[in-house]
Amino acid sequence: MTENGKFRLTYATMFDPPEELHKGYEGAVAKVKANLGKEYGMYVDGKDVFSSEKKEDISPIDTKMTLAVFQRATADQSHQALEAARRAAREWSRRPWEERVALVRKAAELMDERIYQFGAVISLEAGKTRMEALADAAEAADLMRYACDQMEANKGFTVKMGVDPLKGYRATNISKLKPYGVWVVISPFNFPAALTAGPIGAALVAGNTVVYKPAEDTPWTSRLLAECYRDAGFPNGVVNYLTGRGSAMGQALIESPQVDGVTFTGSVDVGMGIYRDFAQGRYPRPSILEMGGKNPAIISRHADLDRAVQGLYRSAFGNQGQKCSAASRIYVEAPVYDDLVNKLVETTRKLKVGDPTQKDVFMGPVINQGAYENFKNFNEELSQAGDFLTGGKVLTEGDHGKGYFCEPTIAGNVPTEHRLWKYEMFLPITMLHKIDNLDEGMTLANDVDFGLTAGFYGNQEEAQWFFDRIEAGVTYANRPQGATTGAWPGFQPFGGWKGSGSSGKNAGGHYYLQLYMHEQINTVIE
Repeated sequence: MTENGKFRLTYATMFDPPEELHKGYEGAVAKVKANLGKEYGMYVDGKDVFSSEKKEDISPIDTKMTLAVFQRATADQSHQALEAARRAAREWSRRPWEERVALVRKAAELMDERIYQFGAVISLEAGKTRMEALADAAEAADLMRYACDQMEANKGFTVKMGVDPLKGYRATNISKLKPYGVWVVISPFNFPAALTAGPIGAALVAGNTVVYKPAEDTPWTSRLLAECYRDAGFPNGVVNYLTGRGSAMGQALIESPQVDGVTFTGSVDVGMGIYRDFAQGRYPRPSILEMGGKNPAIISRHADLDRAVQGLYRSAFGNQGQKCSAASRIYVEAPVYDDLVNKLVETTRKLKVGDPTQKDVFMGPVINQGAYENFKNFNEELSQAGDFLTGGKVLTEGDHGKGYFCEPTIAGNVPTEHRLWKYEMFLPITMLHKIDNLDEGMTLANDVDFGLTAGFYGNQEEAQWFFDRIEAGVTYANRPQGATTGAWPGFQPFGGWKGSGSSGKNAGGHYYLQLYMHEQINTVIE
């Protein structure tokens, strides 16, 4: 999974991996399955911590499969983790940035070494297919390394400024970016490795200490991350891992005056709640929020339809549509609408849904009972407004009946005024609409509160037209690997506009690491 002639795993290259990846993954799945049901503690101040209240980690593949048992932290335990991070913050912030980078790189190396274990756990607890799961783990390590690269490229963000024109004196002005202190990371279920480790890595490289909380559906992946930080040799209290309810423990973190900054990835409703609550402190504190998308793809009459179909089904149905970057709205120019629909429906009907650990499966289960019920409810709503070109049902026969399996679904002829054109369903459902011209498609594409990703298929001149007008942070043209999905650190920085994000700076890009620091100017007059 390296360069220099060897295969490098990314979301763009995951569709044709070498056989060694399959062998390593399958061996790890067998090993993990042989050791299910164990209890794992939280990790606070260098120690395993347990709570009186527990929660079983249940696989969405088979609801009778208990993967492990995890803790539900109390508000007091949240405060203990913050106190540990506060105690460690002073020494950690003053440690030379080169040493911080070395430790973060060591943790990333351990993630690489353990990638098959990560992949197996991610598949079993999040329902991701083997290549989606392995890519998630690989991206986690790459995001951490990218933060290190940026710190090194900017030489610790210490810059000599201009010299004051003072007679009889000599002035020195040095600009420094310095850490805030204690940073909280709240991560989602759909990328349990990358969207946890990415912000943690940036916060640590910048010199902050961290308290992080994963989604309740995916605590095991985050436990594996905690073990990498522990085994890399981070000092006690620098990285702290808590599990539990967001409404209780997560809220206690957000409301604490001990917290200097927060990174959250998840729904716009929860994200905006955090944004407002976090603003109730004594003074402004940074909040980095990534809050989903309702991502359009526009198909020109000049598009390569085979390439478009490949990009559309991968983006609409990869990871069961549970991507904030999923292609959930497709606008097609009238002259090619019928051909595009026929090709897309034919391809979608061939996608295999089942146990995501199996090699030939394209779609696993949705994450939990709530998502499963939402799928049924949304499709009932769509059935009354338009037509199903394919899909629309849950799968209940045979092994499908053991978990939360849904058909990949394409809806057509839904009026553009319908609420689901603007509501993020976060499921394997996409909607198609015929447009008379590209201007109509652009108007519809931008007419949402979100602005995360967007895709286009057409000629080169049209692609530039698209880039000039689309309101989104991550934009692709003519990409078969994914119409709206597949960003990778160092290649496509990932973040959104409008209701999709709060900072305007994208993760895995040139300007992200600086969000975890604030500037101080040091002036000395001699």
